[in-house]
Amino acid sequence: MHTDTERCVRAVRSKDARFDGWFFTAVLTTRIYCRPSCPVVPPKPENMTFHPSAAACQQAGFRACKRCRPDTSPGSPEWNQRADLVARAMRLIGDGVVDREGVPGLARRLGYSTRQVERQLLAELGAGPLALARAQRAQTARLLIETTPLPMTEVAFAAGFSSIRTFNDTVREVFALSPSELRERLPRKRAAAVARTSRGAATGGVAGPKAGGGSGVGTTAPGVLCLRLPFRAPLNPDNLFGHLAATAVPGVEEWRDGAYRRTLRLPYGHGIVALTPHADHIGCRLTLSDPRDLTVAISRCRRMLDLDADPVAVDDQLRTDPLLAPLVDKAPGRRVPRTVDEAEFAVRAVLGQQVSTAAARTHAARLVTAHGEPVEDSEGGLTHLFPSPDALAALDPESLAMPRTRRTTFTTLVGQLADGTLHLGVESDWAEARARLLALPGFGPWTVDVIAMRALGDPDAFLPTDLGVRRAAQELGLPSTPAALTARAAAWRPWRAYAVQYLWATDSHPINFLPL
Repeated sequence: MHTDTERCVRAVRSKDARFDGWFFTAVLTTRIYCRPSCPVVPPKPENMTFHPSAAACQQAGFRACKRCRPDTSPGSPEWNQRADLVARAMRLIGDGVVDREGVPGLARRLGYSTRQVERQLLAELGAGPLALARAQRAQTARLLIETTPLPMTEVAFAAGFSSIRTFNDTVREVFALSPSELRERLPRKRAAAVARTSRGAATGGVAGPKAGGGSGVGTTAPGVLCLRLPFRAPLNPDNLFGHLAATAVPGVEEWRDGAYRRTLRLPYGHGIVALTPHADHIGCRLTLSDPRDLTVAISRCRRMLDLDADPVAVDDQLRTDPLLAPLVDKAPGRRVPRTVDEAEFAVRAVLGQQVSTAAARTHAARLVTAHGEPVEDSEGGLTHLFPSPDALAALDPESLAMPRTRRTTFTTLVGQLADGTLHLGVESDWAEARARLLALPGFGPWTVDVIAMRALGDPDAFLPTDLGVRRAAQELGLPSTPAALTARAAAWRPWRAYAVQYLWATDSHPINFLPL
């Protein structure tokens, strides 16, 4: 979009927040870059240039605006609606792969040479993988500086920097302030909260504002971060949180005090997150065993809640069908509830084959109790991480209380996940992953498509054989046979996964309602 100068200028002049993250405005006279909705007076068009990423702005010598904080805008929806090399690379960079494995590790996961990956990212985003990862590290560093009392040395390494000098130089270059100056610029109320937390950390006490409180971000206890996750409006939380809560596996997930809580398996340790819907943000309370997992945890939570989606584009497309339009108009902004762990979801999809939601939860809870890794949760009832594929592959198949054919499906799946024959991750090629899943015994179109929709993140995954979809289609006057419904749904592409959410919402199932 950044190449369409006229459209970008119109968005900047109207301060249209829908385009935040789609492109960035660099001002030639001030050498500052902003998000399109920046509240300052727009510069003259001849003084504006447009870039596809914050990293591209930084590479061109621009620093982040202190008013609109473009580094905290929602991510581009492009990366979650495409399956090409660039989109898959961006999802991996967001998941911290470059920080952990370097550019060679990124290229290896994508199945391309380092040179090919760098060339394609540079051509589309104006920056290579190192620059993109550096921009992400700078954003994480700013978050830690402004919301925690951590010493700067710990902030640097938690954000993914390899040295204090690189950390200091990057922060100065991106924000035109030193790390200490960034912390000193905090509003008085927030600075006092951080100071109280610092004293609490020294004594083991608890201090600071709660998630979603007036300060927007803050810490409440040592090892706890409270922040706001932005999104593009509108967002309808009913089916999003309703689905996650209704299908929650005891011990791993729960709905408590208006928040969806779950355990997280992360690269350096584990975590617990509580996510609370608000009118203009999602309150996020993170407890991490290792602060280096902050970027990954945020990325996975945003992905699970589909927060980088463009609901206006989705809903506009679905409204072109006169039978879907009333559903969209009634409750716009539905998201696709996804997952923080693709392998976990695939296992749960098999457990849920041909059984009720309650039965699927029971099967999963038994596995969690027997094979999950215990965690401590002082604020709720979470007890375990969901079992890893390695742990599930080692269990006795005869201990599984399920039909023999489904037992074979389960053991084949976890065996291939454990030995690497099958890999499901943010970098997965959707077509290839579908083909590999379909080749497994007991995997039909419904199971493959629900994994594609909720685990792989394919926005066009469709479930024409799903009972709830067929029932809703019949009530609306849409074709109810799978073949005819698939033909009708061609007009909804590439957003058929969102159409499924609107169709499911016609039912009175608990997945469609925000828990009380």
